[in-house]
Amino acid sequence: MAKVISNVRYAPDISVLKVEGNYAGAMGQFYMLRCWDSFPVLSRPISIYDIGDGYIAFMFRIVGTGTELLSRLQPGDEVQLEGPFGQGFPEVEGRIALVGGGMGTAPLYMAAKRYTQAEVFLGFSTAAFGVSAFEERTSQVTVTVGAESILEHVQPERYEYIFACGPHLMLEALAHKVEGTGVRLFLSAEKRMACGIGACLVCSVQGPHGNRKVCKDGPVFEAGEVDWNALHDL
Repeated sequence: MAKVISNVRYAPDISVLKVEGNYAGAMGQFYMLRCWDSFPVLSRPISIYDIGDGYIAFMFRIVGTGTELLSRLQPGDEVQLEGPFGQGFPEVEGRIALVGGGMGTAPLYMAAKRYTQAEVFLGFSTAAFGVSAFEERTSQVTVTVGAESILEHVQPERYEYIFACGPHLMLEALAHKVEGTGVRLFLSAEKRMACGIGACLVCSVQGPHGNRKVCKDGPVFEAGEVDWNALHDL
């Protein structure tokens, strides 16, 4: 068990939970979190938002019982963390863009800290949140709110690599947009999962070379490694 340092609301349904301790983790990996005994049965998989000296932080949307309980944690309360799990974004060199949509902006913050030269594109359907953290890392931040798609501002040919996370339809559209450009596109996928270690097979998705497990083989995949139709049921 670890102690909570802070739990700050970035928006009415968005919290950033900071936990005390020294933790490992790479950009795009996740932990399994819980602060309850028996119900809900499963821990909640949440991407790493930030890691620093003596802390780890998670940004999450409050959508059910588990995340509601996590959002109620106060400084000094205890929370259980298991991880890090999964395959994150790769270490690369070259021109890079980070493209996030909604809650998909959260796992990109560590990438923004790692690649301070990256151009950042953040899209939100309603109110924006967490933008200032990215702006502290780079002056190259483009934000859209509402009907305008953030992808309208992304010119793939400007980059060698694009890291992206967000709604599956946005990621699929981005994958189509980079086709034929030579850009290497890495996408962080989401799917319901139970164990986080690849044992339960709940998060399996079809790929061109057979089933892939989002929790173990992902959540980050290079474009073309998964069947996007298999992710549309979320």
